Amino acid sequence: MSPKRAPSAPPELPGYEYVSLLGSGGFADVFLYQQLLPSRQVAIKVLLPDAVNRELIENFRHEANVMAQLSTHPSIVTIYGAAVAPDGRPYLAMEYCSKPNLGVRYRRDRFAVPEVLSLGVQIAGAVETAHRAGILHRDIKPANILVTAYNRPALTDFGIATSASGADDATGMSIPWSPPEAFQDPPRSTPASDVFSLAATLSTLLAGRTPFELPGGSNSSVDLIDRIQSGEISPLARHDVPPRLEAVLASAMDPDPSRRYATAMAFGRALQQVEAEMALPVTPLDVLDDSLDAGAVDEEDGGATRIRGVVSIDPHAGEAAPAMPTGTAPDATIRRPRPGQAAGAAAPAPASEPEAAAPDRRRRAIASAVGAGLVVLVGGGIVWMAVAGSAPTQPPANPSQTIAVPAAPQRPPAPINVVGTVEGDSVTFTWVNAQPQPGDSFRYRYEPSDADPTISTAAAESVTLQRDSDGESCILVTLVRSDGRQSNDAKGCVNG
Repeated sequence: MSPKRAPSAPPELPGYEYVSLLGSGGFADVFLYQQLLPSRQVAIKVLLPDAVNRELIENFRHEANVMAQLSTHPSIVTIYGAAVAPDGRPYLAMEYCSKPNLGVRYRRDRFAVPEVLSLGVQIAGAVETAHRAGILHRDIKPANILVTAYNRPALTDFGIATSASGADDATGMSIPWSPPEAFQDPPRSTPASDVFSLAATLSTLLAGRTPFELPGGSNSSVDLIDRIQSGEISPLARHDVPPRLEAVLASAMDPDPSRRYATAMAFGRALQQVEAEMALPVTPLDVLDDSLDAGAVDEEDGGATRIRGVVSIDPHAGEAAPAMPTGTAPDATIRRPRPGQAAGAAAPAPASEPEAAAPDRRRRAIASAVGAGLVVLVGGGIVWMAVAGSAPTQPPANPSQTIAVPAAPQRPPAPINVVGTVEGDSVTFTWVNAQPQPGDSFRYRYEPSDADPTISTAAAESVTLQRDSDGESCILVTLVRSDGRQSNDAKGCVNG
Protein backbone atom coordinates (compact mmCIF):
# COMPACT_ATOMS: atom_id res chain seq x y z
CA MET A 1 0.00 0.00 0.00
CA SER A 2 1.33 3.40 -0.96
CA PRO A 3 2.31 5.57 2.03
CA LYS A 4 2.02 8.77 0.00
CA ARG A 5 -1.71 9.34 0.57
CA ALA A 6 -4.65 8.09 2.56
CA PRO A 7 -6.87 5.58 0.71
CA SER A 8 -10.17 6.75 -0.69
CA ALA A 9 -13.47 5.69 0.83
CA PRO A 10 -14.68 2.36 -0.59
CA PRO A 11 -17.77 2.88 -2.75
CA GLU A 12 -21.12 1.30 -1.94
CA LEU A 13 -21.66 -1.21 -4.74
CA PRO A 14 -24.96 -3.02 -5.36
CA GLY A 15 -24.47 -6.75 -4.79
CA TYR A 16 -21.19 -6.34 -2.87
CA GLU A 17 -20.23 -5.81 0.79
CA TYR A 18 -16.97 -4.03 1.63
CA VAL A 19 -14.45 -6.10 3.63
CA SER A 20 -11.05 -4.37 3.71
CA LEU A 21 -8.42 -2.36 1.84
CA LEU A 22 -5.94 -4.41 -0.20
CA GLY A 23 -3.67 -1.70 -1.61
CA SER A 24 -3.34 1.84 -2.95
CA GLY A 25 -1.58 3.33 -5.94
CA GLY A 26 -1.20 6.61 -7.75
CA PHE A 27 -4.67 6.70 -9.35
CA ALA A 28 -6.61 3.81 -7.85
CA ASP A 29 -7.32 1.80 -4.72
CA VAL A 30 -7.91 -1.96 -4.56
CA PHE A 31 -10.49 -3.19 -2.04
CA LEU A 32 -11.65 -6.61 -0.92
CA TYR A 33 -15.42 -7.10 -1.25
CA GLN A 34 -17.77 -9.98 -0.58
CA GLN A 35 -19.93 -10.60 -3.61
CA LEU A 36 -23.42 -11.62 -2.48
CA LEU A 37 -24.51 -13.73 -5.46
CA PRO A 38 -22.63 -15.83 -6.29
CA SER A 39 -21.07 -15.69 -2.86
CA ARG A 40 -17.32 -15.16 -3.15
CA GLN A 41 -14.59 -12.68 -2.31
CA VAL A 42 -13.46 -10.39 -5.12
CA ALA A 43 -10.81 -7.70 -5.51
CA ILE A 44 -12.25 -4.43 -6.79
CA LYS A 45 -10.01 -1.77 -8.32
CA VAL A 46 -11.55 1.72 -8.09
CA LEU A 47 -10.27 4.94 -9.64
CA LEU A 48 -9.79 7.87 -7.26
CA PRO A 49 -12.54 10.50 -7.46
CA ASP A 50 -10.14 13.42 -7.91
CA ALA A 51 -7.99 11.61 -10.48
CA VAL A 52 -10.67 10.63 -12.97
CA ASN A 53 -10.39 12.25 -16.37
CA ARG A 54 -11.03 11.22 -19.93
CA GLU A 55 -7.55 9.71 -20.40
CA LEU A 56 -7.75 7.57 -17.25
CA ILE A 57 -11.23 6.35 -18.16
CA GLU A 58 -9.88 5.28 -21.57
CA ASN A 59 -6.92 3.58 -19.87
CA PHE A 60 -9.29 1.76 -17.54
CA ARG A 61 -11.40 0.63 -20.49
CA HIS A 62 -8.22 -0.55 -22.22
CA GLU A 63 -7.18 -2.67 -19.23
CA ALA A 64 -10.56 -4.40 -19.01
CA ASN A 65 -10.67 -5.05 -22.76
CA VAL A 66 -7.18 -6.56 -22.75
CA MET A 67 -7.94 -8.76 -19.75
CA ALA A 68 -11.24 -9.86 -21.31
CA GLN A 69 -9.30 -11.34 -24.20
CA LEU A 70 -6.69 -13.07 -22.05
CA SER A 71 -8.16 -14.01 -18.67
CA THR A 72 -9.23 -17.52 -19.71
CA HIS A 73 -5.55 -18.45 -19.42
CA PRO A 74 -4.84 -20.30 -16.13
CA SER A 75 -1.90 -17.98 -15.37
CA ILE A 76 -3.66 -14.67 -16.05
CA VAL A 77 -5.91 -13.08 -13.43
CA THR A 78 -9.62 -13.25 -14.29
CA ILE A 79 -11.97 -10.28 -14.49
CA TYR A 80 -15.58 -10.78 -13.35
CA GLY A 81 -17.09 -7.46 -14.36
CA ALA A 82 -16.66 -3.74 -14.84
CA ALA A 83 -19.02 -0.83 -14.26
CA VAL A 84 -19.39 2.60 -12.69
CA ALA A 85 -20.11 2.95 -8.96
CA PRO A 86 -23.10 5.05 -7.84
CA ASP A 87 -20.64 7.80 -6.83
CA GLY A 88 -19.34 7.96 -10.42
CA ARG A 89 -16.05 6.09 -10.02
CA PRO A 90 -15.25 3.37 -12.59
CA TYR A 91 -14.28 0.01 -11.11
CA LEU A 92 -13.13 -3.49 -12.11
CA ALA A 93 -14.23 -6.61 -10.21
CA MET A 94 -11.49 -9.24 -10.37
CA GLU A 95 -10.34 -12.59 -9.06
CA TYR A 96 -9.06 -12.27 -5.52
CA CYS A 97 -5.61 -13.83 -5.23
CA SER A 98 -5.32 -14.31 -1.49
CA LYS A 99 -1.63 -15.17 -1.18
CA PRO A 100 1.22 -12.60 -1.17
CA ASN A 101 2.38 -11.51 -4.62
CA LEU A 102 5.92 -12.37 -5.69
CA GLY A 103 7.06 -8.80 -5.06
CA VAL A 104 6.29 -9.28 -1.38
CA ARG A 105 7.63 -12.82 -1.20
CA TYR A 106 11.08 -12.33 -2.71
CA ARG A 107 11.94 -9.75 -0.04
CA ARG A 108 11.24 -12.14 2.80
CA ASP A 109 11.53 -15.69 1.45
CA ARG A 110 14.19 -17.70 -0.35
CA PHE A 111 12.77 -19.25 -3.51
CA ALA A 112 13.77 -22.80 -4.35
CA VAL A 113 15.10 -23.39 -7.85
CA PRO A 114 12.33 -25.88 -8.83
CA GLU A 115 9.64 -23.35 -7.85
CA VAL A 116 11.24 -20.58 -9.89
CA LEU A 117 11.52 -22.84 -12.94
CA SER A 118 7.86 -23.87 -12.65
CA LEU A 119 6.75 -20.27 -12.18
CA GLY A 120 8.78 -19.21 -15.19
CA VAL A 121 7.28 -21.84 -17.49
CA GLN A 122 3.72 -21.02 -16.43
CA ILE A 123 4.12 -17.25 -16.86
CA ALA A 124 5.96 -17.79 -20.15
CA GLY A 125 2.80 -19.53 -21.39
CA ALA A 126 0.71 -16.55 -20.28
CA VAL A 127 3.05 -14.09 -22.01
CA GLU A 128 3.13 -16.16 -25.21
CA THR A 129 -0.68 -16.23 -25.18
CA ALA A 130 -0.75 -12.42 -24.91
CA HIS A 131 1.78 -12.07 -27.72
CA ARG A 132 -0.25 -14.37 -30.01
CA ALA A 133 -3.22 -12.10 -29.34
CA GLY A 134 -1.07 -9.16 -30.45
CA ILE A 135 -0.59 -7.72 -26.93
CA LEU A 136 2.64 -6.74 -25.18
CA HIS A 137 2.50 -6.54 -21.38
CA ARG A 138 5.46 -4.10 -20.93
CA ASP A 139 5.50 -4.22 -17.11
CA ILE A 140 6.33 -7.78 -16.03
CA LYS A 141 7.82 -7.71 -12.54
CA PRO A 142 7.44 -9.70 -9.29
CA ALA A 143 4.66 -7.47 -7.90
CA ASN A 144 2.57 -8.10 -11.03
CA ILE A 145 2.57 -11.86 -10.52
CA LEU A 146 -0.10 -12.76 -7.98
CA VAL A 147 -0.64 -16.16 -6.38
CA THR A 148 -4.05 -17.83 -6.24
CA ALA A 149 -5.45 -19.85 -3.35
CA TYR A 150 -4.30 -22.94 -5.28
CA ASN A 151 -0.69 -21.69 -5.40
CA ARG A 152 -0.84 -20.92 -9.12
CA PRO A 153 0.94 -17.78 -10.37
CA ALA A 154 -1.29 -15.32 -12.18
CA LEU A 155 -0.06 -12.39 -14.28
CA THR A 156 -1.92 -9.12 -13.74
CA ASP A 157 -1.85 -5.37 -14.36
CA PHE A 158 -2.12 -5.00 -18.11
CA GLY A 159 -2.78 -1.28 -17.55
CA ILE A 160 0.11 -0.20 -19.79
CA ALA A 161 -0.12 -3.11 -22.21
CA THR A 162 -0.17 -2.18 -25.87
CA SER A 163 -0.85 -3.74 -29.23
CA ALA A 164 2.23 -5.30 -30.77
CA SER A 165 1.42 -3.52 -34.03
CA GLY A 166 -0.95 -0.69 -33.11
CA ALA A 167 -0.44 2.91 -32.14
CA ASP A 168 1.00 3.73 -28.76
CA ASP A 169 1.45 7.19 -27.28
CA ALA A 170 2.84 6.23 -23.89
CA THR A 171 5.47 4.01 -22.38
CA GLY A 172 5.49 2.36 -19.00
CA MET A 173 8.46 1.01 -17.13
CA SER A 174 9.61 -0.37 -13.82
CA ILE A 175 13.32 0.37 -14.05
CA PRO A 176 14.89 -2.69 -12.33
CA TRP A 177 13.12 -5.10 -14.74
CA SER A 178 13.00 -2.97 -17.91
CA PRO A 179 15.01 -3.83 -21.04
CA PRO A 180 17.50 -1.35 -22.55
CA GLU A 181 15.14 -0.43 -25.37
CA ALA A 182 12.72 1.04 -22.81
CA PHE A 183 15.25 3.84 -22.19
CA GLN A 184 15.71 4.75 -25.85
CA ASP A 185 14.24 7.90 -27.35
CA PRO A 186 11.62 7.03 -28.39
CA PRO A 187 11.16 3.89 -26.27
CA ARG A 188 10.59 0.58 -28.06
CA SER A 189 8.68 -2.55 -27.09
CA THR A 190 8.71 -5.96 -28.79
CA PRO A 191 8.00 -9.52 -27.62
CA ALA A 192 11.73 -9.72 -26.77
CA SER A 193 11.16 -6.87 -24.29
CA ASP A 194 8.68 -8.98 -22.31
CA VAL A 195 11.10 -11.93 -22.45
CA PHE A 196 13.78 -9.70 -20.88
CA SER A 197 11.43 -8.55 -18.08
CA LEU A 198 10.30 -12.11 -17.31
CA ALA A 199 13.91 -13.31 -17.09
CA ALA A 200 14.78 -10.34 -14.85
CA THR A 201 11.83 -11.26 -12.64
CA LEU A 202 12.97 -14.89 -12.27
CA SER A 203 16.53 -13.71 -11.52
CA THR A 204 15.10 -11.46 -8.79
CA LEU A 205 13.30 -14.39 -7.18
CA LEU A 206 16.51 -16.44 -7.11
CA ALA A 207 18.83 -13.67 -5.90
CA GLY A 208 16.49 -11.85 -3.52
CA ARG A 209 17.40 -8.61 -5.33
CA THR A 210 17.05 -7.22 -8.83
CA PRO A 211 19.54 -8.58 -11.42
CA PHE A 212 21.37 -5.29 -12.02
CA GLU A 213 21.57 -4.33 -8.36
CA LEU A 214 25.14 -4.41 -7.02
CA PRO A 215 25.29 -5.63 -3.40
CA GLY A 216 27.10 -3.04 -1.32
CA GLY A 217 27.40 -0.65 -4.27
CA SER A 218 25.50 2.36 -5.58
CA ASN A 219 22.11 1.33 -6.92
CA SER A 220 20.46 4.58 -7.94
CA SER A 221 18.11 4.60 -10.92
CA VAL A 222 20.89 6.02 -13.12
CA ASP A 223 23.27 3.25 -12.00
CA LEU A 224 20.67 0.59 -12.78
CA ILE A 225 19.94 2.01 -16.22
CA ASP A 226 23.66 2.11 -17.06
CA ARG A 227 24.10 -1.54 -16.04
CA ILE A 228 20.96 -2.63 -17.90
CA GLN A 229 22.20 -0.98 -21.08
CA SER A 230 25.66 -2.52 -20.78
CA GLY A 231 24.41 -5.96 -19.68
CA GLU A 232 26.22 -5.99 -16.31
CA ILE A 233 24.21 -8.69 -14.52
CA SER A 234 25.16 -9.32 -10.90
CA PRO A 235 25.98 -12.99 -10.17
CA LEU A 236 23.26 -14.97 -8.43
CA ALA A 237 25.77 -16.26 -5.84
CA ARG A 238 23.78 -19.45 -5.20
CA HIS A 239 25.47 -22.85 -5.32
CA ASP A 240 22.18 -24.65 -6.00
CA VAL A 241 21.49 -22.76 -9.24
CA PRO A 242 22.87 -24.82 -12.16
CA PRO A 243 25.14 -22.98 -14.65
CA ARG A 244 22.68 -23.90 -17.42
CA LEU A 245 19.92 -21.86 -15.71
CA GLU A 246 22.21 -18.85 -15.25
CA ALA A 247 23.09 -19.06 -18.95
CA VAL A 248 19.43 -19.22 -19.96
CA LEU A 249 18.60 -16.13 -17.87
CA ALA A 250 21.65 -14.23 -19.14
CA SER A 251 20.71 -14.96 -22.73
CA ALA A 252 17.15 -13.75 -22.14
CA MET A 253 18.54 -10.52 -20.61
CA ASP A 254 21.02 -9.78 -23.38
CA PRO A 255 21.10 -6.02 -24.08
CA ASP A 256 20.70 -6.78 -27.79
CA PRO A 257 17.08 -7.92 -28.39
CA SER A 258 18.13 -9.94 -31.45
CA ARG A 259 20.29 -12.20 -29.26
CA ARG A 260 17.51 -13.00 -26.77
CA TYR A 261 15.02 -15.84 -27.13
CA ALA A 262 12.80 -14.86 -30.03
CA THR A 263 9.56 -15.75 -28.24
CA ALA A 264 8.26 -16.33 -24.74
CA MET A 265 7.58 -19.92 -25.78
CA ALA A 266 11.24 -20.44 -26.71
CA PHE A 267 12.25 -19.06 -23.31
CA GLY A 268 9.72 -21.31 -21.55
CA ARG A 269 11.06 -24.35 -23.40
CA ALA A 270 14.61 -23.48 -22.34
CA LEU A 271 13.39 -23.46 -18.73
CA GLN A 272 11.72 -26.83 -19.31
CA GLN A 273 15.04 -28.22 -20.55
CA VAL A 274 16.69 -27.10 -17.31
CA GLU A 275 13.93 -28.89 -15.39
CA ALA A 276 14.61 -32.08 -17.36
CA GLU A 277 18.38 -31.81 -16.81
CA MET A 278 17.75 -31.48 -13.06
CA ALA A 279 15.49 -34.58 -13.15
CA LEU A 280 12.51 -32.44 -12.10
CA PRO A 281 8.93 -32.88 -13.34
CA VAL A 282 8.60 -30.81 -16.51
CA THR A 283 5.99 -28.06 -16.05
CA PRO A 284 3.48 -27.90 -18.92
CA LEU A 285 3.70 -24.78 -21.05
CA ASP A 286 0.08 -23.74 -21.73
CA VAL A 287 -0.59 -21.43 -24.66
CA LEU A 288 -4.02 -20.34 -25.87
CA ASP A 289 -4.18 -19.43 -29.55
CA ASP A 290 -7.40 -18.15 -31.09
CA SER A 291 -6.09 -19.01 -34.57
CA LEU A 292 -6.90 -22.65 -33.75
CA ASP A 293 -10.43 -24.00 -33.75
CA ALA A 294 -12.19 -23.69 -30.40
CA GLY A 295 -11.44 -26.75 -28.30
CA ALA A 296 -8.53 -27.88 -30.47
CA VAL A 297 -5.41 -29.07 -28.64
CA ASP A 298 -2.00 -29.16 -30.29
CA GLU A 299 0.51 -30.97 -28.06
CA GLU A 300 4.22 -30.64 -28.71
CA ASP A 301 7.31 -32.09 -27.02
CA GLY A 302 5.36 -35.14 -25.87
CA GLY A 303 2.75 -32.99 -24.12
CA ALA A 304 5.17 -30.60 -22.42
CA THR A 305 3.77 -27.79 -24.56
CA ARG A 306 0.00 -27.59 -24.96
CA ILE A 307 -1.46 -25.10 -27.45
CA ARG A 308 -5.24 -24.86 -27.21
CA GLY A 309 -7.79 -23.12 -29.39
CA VAL A 310 -9.96 -20.59 -27.59
CA VAL A 311 -13.27 -18.95 -28.23
CA SER A 312 -12.88 -15.24 -28.96
CA ILE A 313 -14.25 -13.07 -26.16
CA ASP A 314 -16.09 -9.83 -26.89
CA PRO A 315 -14.07 -7.34 -24.82
CA HIS A 316 -17.14 -5.15 -24.39
CA ALA A 317 -18.84 -7.94 -22.46
CA GLY A 318 -15.94 -7.67 -20.04
CA GLU A 319 -13.75 -9.90 -17.85
CA ALA A 320 -10.20 -8.54 -16.23
CA ALA A 321 -7.56 -8.33 -13.38
CA PRO A 322 -6.23 -6.61 -10.21
CA ALA A 323 -3.27 -4.41 -9.59
CA MET A 324 -1.30 -5.03 -6.49
CA PRO A 325 0.70 -1.84 -6.18
CA THR A 326 4.15 -1.66 -4.77
CA GLY A 327 5.13 1.07 -2.36
CA THR A 328 8.80 1.69 -3.11
CA ALA A 329 9.98 4.00 -5.85
CA PRO A 330 12.44 1.61 -7.59
CA ASP A 331 9.62 -0.90 -8.14
CA ALA A 332 7.14 1.69 -9.33
CA THR A 333 5.66 1.77 -12.79
CA ILE A 334 6.46 5.04 -14.52
CA ARG A 335 4.21 6.22 -17.31
CA ARG A 336 5.37 8.92 -19.67
CA PRO A 337 4.41 10.25 -23.13
CA ARG A 338 6.70 9.46 -25.99
CA PRO A 339 8.64 12.60 -26.94
CA GLY A 340 7.51 13.96 -30.27
CA GLN A 341 4.84 11.33 -30.85
CA ALA A 342 1.16 12.18 -30.75
CA ALA A 343 -1.59 9.81 -29.69
CA GLY A 344 -2.63 7.65 -32.60
CA ALA A 345 0.73 7.75 -34.35
CA ALA A 346 2.07 4.40 -35.51
CA ALA A 347 4.45 2.69 -33.13
CA PRO A 348 8.04 2.60 -34.42
CA ALA A 349 9.26 -0.67 -35.90
CA PRO A 350 11.54 -2.78 -33.69
CA ALA A 351 15.22 -2.05 -34.15
CA SER A 352 17.17 -4.69 -36.04
CA GLU A 353 20.47 -3.53 -34.58
CA PRO A 354 21.27 -2.40 -31.05
CA GLU A 355 20.40 1.27 -30.57
CA ALA A 356 22.85 3.76 -29.12
CA ALA A 357 22.58 4.29 -25.39
CA ALA A 358 20.24 7.11 -24.33
CA PRO A 359 21.97 10.34 -23.30
CA ASP A 360 22.87 10.80 -19.64
CA ARG A 361 20.47 13.71 -19.53
CA ARG A 362 17.54 11.42 -20.40
CA ARG A 363 18.59 8.76 -17.91
CA ARG A 364 18.94 11.30 -15.13
CA ALA A 365 15.55 12.80 -15.98
CA ILE A 366 13.98 9.37 -15.53
CA ALA A 367 15.83 8.90 -12.26
CA SER A 368 14.70 12.31 -11.04
CA ALA A 369 11.11 11.36 -11.75
CA VAL A 370 11.49 8.25 -9.62
CA GLY A 371 13.23 10.15 -6.83
CA ALA A 372 10.46 12.74 -6.82
CA GLY A 373 7.94 10.00 -6.10
CA LEU A 374 6.34 9.61 -9.53
CA VAL A 375 4.66 6.38 -8.46
CA VAL A 376 1.79 5.64 -10.78
CA LEU A 377 -0.61 2.77 -10.70
CA VAL A 378 -1.67 2.82 -14.29
CA GLY A 379 -5.20 1.61 -14.89
CA GLY A 380 -6.29 0.41 -18.27
CA GLY A 381 -9.75 0.55 -19.83
CA ILE A 382 -13.23 -0.06 -18.52
CA VAL A 383 -15.89 -2.28 -20.03
CA TRP A 384 -19.24 -0.50 -20.39
CA MET A 385 -22.18 -2.88 -20.26
CA ALA A 386 -25.74 -2.11 -21.37
CA VAL A 387 -28.83 -4.11 -20.38
CA ALA A 388 -30.74 -5.16 -23.49
CA GLY A 389 -34.50 -4.71 -23.53
CA SER A 390 -36.66 -7.80 -23.76
CA ALA A 391 -40.25 -8.68 -24.61
CA PRO A 392 -42.75 -8.75 -21.73
CA THR A 393 -42.55 -11.95 -19.71
CA GLN A 394 -45.56 -14.26 -20.15
CA PRO A 395 -47.14 -15.68 -16.96
CA PRO A 396 -45.86 -19.19 -16.24
CA ALA A 397 -48.13 -22.14 -16.75
CA ASN A 398 -47.40 -23.33 -13.22
CA PRO A 399 -49.09 -20.99 -10.68
CA SER A 400 -46.39 -21.79 -8.11
CA GLN A 401 -43.64 -20.59 -10.42
CA THR A 402 -42.08 -17.22 -9.56
CA ILE A 403 -42.71 -14.43 -12.05
CA ALA A 404 -39.65 -12.28 -12.80
CA VAL A 405 -40.32 -8.59 -12.31
CA PRO A 406 -38.28 -6.31 -14.59
CA ALA A 407 -35.84 -4.11 -12.67
CA ALA A 408 -36.44 -0.40 -12.54
CA PRO A 409 -34.29 1.67 -14.92
CA GLN A 410 -30.90 2.27 -13.37
CA ARG A 411 -30.00 5.84 -12.48
CA PRO A 412 -26.99 6.99 -14.52
CA PRO A 413 -23.80 7.90 -12.65
CA ALA A 414 -23.40 11.49 -11.55
CA PRO A 415 -20.76 13.71 -13.17
CA ILE A 416 -17.43 13.56 -11.36
CA ASN A 417 -14.48 15.84 -10.74
CA VAL A 418 -16.55 19.06 -10.84
CA VAL A 419 -13.99 21.87 -10.57
CA GLY A 420 -14.05 25.62 -11.12
CA THR A 421 -11.51 28.11 -12.47
CA VAL A 422 -11.84 31.85 -11.81
CA GLU A 423 -10.76 34.35 -14.46
CA GLY A 424 -11.60 37.97 -13.63
CA ASP A 425 -15.33 38.28 -13.09
CA SER A 426 -16.08 34.89 -14.65
CA VAL A 427 -15.89 31.34 -13.35
CA THR A 428 -15.67 28.29 -15.62
CA PHE A 429 -16.83 24.95 -14.22
CA THR A 430 -15.78 21.68 -15.85
CA TRP A 431 -16.67 18.08 -15.04
CA VAL A 432 -16.26 14.54 -16.38
CA ASN A 433 -18.99 12.25 -17.67
CA ALA A 434 -17.68 8.88 -16.45
CA GLN A 435 -19.98 6.84 -18.70
CA PRO A 436 -20.79 8.90 -21.81
CA GLN A 437 -23.62 7.88 -24.11
CA PRO A 438 -25.04 9.51 -27.27
CA GLY A 439 -27.53 12.26 -26.49
CA ASP A 440 -26.21 13.05 -23.00
CA SER A 441 -26.74 16.58 -21.67
CA PHE A 442 -26.24 18.30 -18.34
CA ARG A 443 -28.60 20.35 -16.21
CA TYR A 444 -26.95 22.76 -13.82
CA ARG A 445 -28.08 25.06 -11.02
CA TYR A 446 -26.03 28.08 -10.03
CA GLU A 447 -27.04 30.26 -7.05
CA PRO A 448 -24.94 33.42 -6.71
CA SER A 449 -25.48 35.32 -3.47
CA ASP A 450 -26.32 38.60 -5.23
CA ALA A 451 -28.59 37.37 -8.03
CA ASP A 452 -31.41 34.98 -8.83
CA PRO A 453 -30.55 31.27 -9.30
CA THR A 454 -29.62 30.17 -12.79
CA ILE A 455 -31.03 26.82 -13.96
CA SER A 456 -30.09 25.79 -17.47
CA THR A 457 -28.64 22.98 -19.59
CA ALA A 458 -25.30 22.40 -21.27
CA ALA A 459 -24.38 19.99 -24.04
CA ALA A 460 -20.65 20.05 -23.23
CA GLU A 461 -18.83 19.24 -19.99
CA SER A 462 -18.26 22.89 -19.06
CA VAL A 463 -20.04 26.16 -18.50
CA THR A 464 -18.86 29.74 -17.89
CA LEU A 465 -20.82 31.96 -15.48
CA GLN A 466 -20.56 35.24 -13.58
CA ARG A 467 -18.35 34.86 -10.52
CA ASP A 468 -20.07 35.14 -7.12
CA SER A 469 -19.07 38.45 -5.56
CA ASP A 470 -19.08 36.90 -2.05
CA GLY A 471 -15.98 34.88 -2.88
CA GLU A 472 -17.19 31.27 -3.24
CA SER A 473 -18.97 30.09 -6.37
CA CYS A 474 -20.77 26.73 -6.29
CA ILE A 475 -22.66 24.73 -8.91
CA LEU A 476 -24.83 21.59 -8.95
CA VAL A 477 -24.59 19.47 -12.12
CA THR A 478 -26.88 16.59 -13.16
CA LEU A 479 -26.36 14.17 -16.04
CA VAL A 480 -29.50 13.75 -18.20
CA ARG A 481 -29.73 10.78 -20.56
CA SER A 482 -31.53 11.00 -23.92
CA ASP A 483 -34.31 8.80 -22.47
CA GLY A 484 -34.92 11.27 -19.64
CA ARG A 485 -33.13 9.40 -16.84
CA GLN A 486 -31.22 11.69 -14.50
CA SER A 487 -28.28 11.19 -12.16
CA ASN A 488 -27.84 12.54 -8.67
CA ASP A 489 -26.46 16.06 -8.35
CA ALA A 490 -22.70 16.60 -8.28
CA LYS A 491 -21.45 19.72 -6.52
CA GLY A 492 -18.36 21.80 -7.23
CA CYS A 493 -17.12 25.00 -5.57
CA VAL A 494 -14.24 27.40 -6.11
CA ASN A 495 -13.01 30.38 -4.08
CA GLY A 496 -11.98 33.63 -5.69
